[in-house]
Amino acid sequence: MGTPGWRTVIWMGAGLSVLMAACGGGGTSGPVTTEPGISSVTVTPNPATATIGTTMQFSATVSGTGSYSSAVTWSVAALGWTGSLGSISSSGLYETPYPAPPSVNVIATSTQDTTKSGSVTVTLTPPATTAGPALTVDAGNQLHNISPYIYGMNGYGFTTAVDGPAYPTVIRWGGDSTSRYNYQLGFTNSASDWYFENQPDAGIGPTGQFDDLVSLNQSIGAITLGTVPVLGWVAKDSSSCSFPVATYPNQQSVDPYRTTCGNGVYPEGVSGCNNSSGCNITGNDPTVTSVQEGPAGAGSWVTALVGKFGHAANGGVQIYDLDNEPSWWDAVHRDVHPNPFTYDEATNNGLATALAVKTADPPAQVSGPVMDFWWDYFYSKKDVESGWDTGGPCYQPWSNPVDRQAHGGVPFIEYYLQKFAAYDKANGVRLLDYLDLHTYFGADYNGSNVGLTTAGDTGEQQARVNSTRALWDPTYNTDPNYPQPNYTTDPNYTASCSVPLQAPQAIPMMKQWVANDYPGTKTAITEYNWGGLEHINGAVTQADILGIFGQYGLDLATLWGPPDDTQTPGLMAYEIYTNYDGNKSQFGNIALASTSANQGLLSVYGALRNADNTVTVVVINKTYGDLTATLSLANLTASGNAKVLLYSNANLAGIVAQPDVTVTPPSGGGTTSTASTTFPAQSITLLLVPAQ
Repeated sequence: MGTPGWRTVIWMGAGLSVLMAACGGGGTSGPVTTEPGISSVTVTPNPATATIGTTMQFSATVSGTGSYSSAVTWSVAALGWTGSLGSISSSGLYETPYPAPPSVNVIATSTQDTTKSGSVTVTLTPPATTAGPALTVDAGNQLHNISPYIYGMNGYGFTTAVDGPAYPTVIRWGGDSTSRYNYQLGFTNSASDWYFENQPDAGIGPTGQFDDLVSLNQSIGAITLGTVPVLGWVAKDSSSCSFPVATYPNQQSVDPYRTTCGNGVYPEGVSGCNNSSGCNITGNDPTVTSVQEGPAGAGSWVTALVGKFGHAANGGVQIYDLDNEPSWWDAVHRDVHPNPFTYDEATNNGLATALAVKTADPPAQVSGPVMDFWWDYFYSKKDVESGWDTGGPCYQPWSNPVDRQAHGGVPFIEYYLQKFAAYDKANGVRLLDYLDLHTYFGADYNGSNVGLTTAGDTGEQQARVNSTRALWDPTYNTDPNYPQPNYTTDPNYTASCSVPLQAPQAIPMMKQWVANDYPGTKTAITEYNWGGLEHINGAVTQADILGIFGQYGLDLATLWGPPDDTQTPGLMAYEIYTNYDGNKSQFGNIALASTSANQGLLSVYGALRNADNTVTVVVINKTYGDLTATLSLANLTASGNAKVLLYSNANLAGIVAQPDVTVTPPSGGGTTSTASTTFPAQSITLLLVPAQ
């Protein structure tokens, strides 16, 4: 239901109300029925006022005659408003939007008679300005250098016109298709992403756009992170597909642009398939599309790249990923790799490929295993599927870990590091420079992950920004995506099928693995995305992530899905650190100990920019109301007031300079300066404090 000029969101509720009418006398021998009809719909509470960032429950009362239905459809409308209206559930629970119009209409419409509805005008008000948590940055406690390579992006979707002003420091060439790239021919295979088709060039390769990417990176001062195949198969031509309809007719789906190629799935009822979701076609011939290629192929490719661009130390390709997400080789690349990866396959082939890269270009660095599935940090995919298939009574990834048991019970990532460390010790050559994981750790909201999505209502926004805690917080153990690994020798092992949840603490976890198993290895997260990049909430979240990367000492990170021309807020989250004034002025390079009394309300990240002895401080307001707070600058005497820059919903087009904030010097022989100001709702504030 809607009126021209109104924007609506709709949900349906259900219920049944029965009204029976009967009368006696007059010689009648049975009840008199009344034709069912709806007379009115009333919505309560009325009037209604909701605070932005909260929910409000509404109820609908349907009145009528006869045997009528009380079911209603819920909707929300606002005249002249083009932004989000929030959302309303089938039970009438309204979740407010941000930003928000002054008011919305919540409407309940009878499903029996859609001409009958009731509504209430809901006034939407921001939370009152309140005192925020105390903030502290200790200029005397320098933690570590902040790696410039945490401000990276993936090349997929990168455009210079849009993303160039963020000055990303590293651009990665990766993703599913890179696992099958044939550098000699310039072909790859799209795998399950698009009908298992070989493709010419596909925007990659040393004879195409990969060269262009390296040249682009050199021109903007970014380093290149490439990907070399470890999977073992590469595309043999530019036209074959793994499941041609001539060989496998009646597939579930065919390429609408190339109708000779199918998706490799039989629908229910075809070729013995009795699964309503379809059945994967098995037993296909991998040589229809691909040829086998081992580590020598990677070495030859690196040699070719050195010949064109020079060695890594002289501006060539500096880092190579060892393939992409082995967790899903048996799914994404099932046409050539139908079996799940094992400890030995990923580790031994990774070692051999890394050796081939280092032999061809000794200064180059190598990153692996590029793993993205929580369970495969601790088990091989063979273990996981063994648990799912045969690990009764729980049938969990940890239920029957035959591969891990055969490798001393060591968690997969730690085993991987140990084997590279052993090679280093035996041969005096480091083959692995970065421990590389993919961390799509954004929260689930209403059954779907918030990553790679739009901002949504305030409930989804809050889930998004709160879940950045998965990167560091030991108390973030409420996300159902991260159960404890539960190996039998773990101190917290339980035989219960309901395994307790575990705080991921992704960055501290990676650093602990490195310290235990291969000291000196750096840490990289080469794919992540928390979503909402078109919205101030996505900017706040992304800025928080970049602050966490610096504070916790991550060495390299590349966002999957760089901001496009509709996602300026996501771009501004980068620029607050890399180009806040349009002149490439940057956040500090030495992390300072920084604390907030409540990181869920205001987060704070401080760093010293030693080039000009300026303490830079990013403060992020994650709430929907303005917060006033005092920033304590321990062990700092300022030489002037703080310059202030702000990014907020007031101007999504860019970062805006604000009036200076007074920095009060230490008093009474103290060593702490202070600065008090108001941090607007859903905002990123950068303070520049000149130190004496």
